[in-house]
Amino acid sequence: MAETQQAEQSGGSGGTGGTSGTGGTVDKRARSRHEARAARTAARLAKQIGAFAGKHGGAEGQLAYLGQAGTRIVLVGEDGAWGDLVAPTHAVASAAAERAGLTVHDSFDGEFAAKVRTGPYEWRRMAGLQLGGRPDDGRPT
Repeated sequence: MAETQQAEQSGGSGGTGGTSGTGGTVDKRARSRHEARAARTAARLAKQIGAFAGKHGGAEGQLAYLGQAGTRIVLVGEDGAWGDLVAPTHAVASAAAERAGLTVHDSFDGEFAAKVRTGPYEWRRMAGLQLGGRPDDGRPT
């Protein structure tokens, strides 16, 4: 079903019905605009990846599919700092990573995960209530 939805969204039967002689031209222009937007987004993300890598002595990454929200690009700097970016599609994320020269790992485990340095902020966020987080008053959220 997801494949059918994707085909419909990408112009599978685009609404032209084949009766108009300009339908193909309109589809080509729309596709061209979409590709140009994706290229600009990939270039912007690549620039951000490069800035992160420059600030942290290099970087490695992993692409994590988020569903309709897109793809998360998890970045881990050589100094252990980490961050993430979200691309609208996996293709844009891959293009940005390639353009930035990012080494991409298949999964976030092993030596790659061990590089991540967590600081006091992350530990407080993970601990929640134990370190003064919002108390649970018994009401459902």
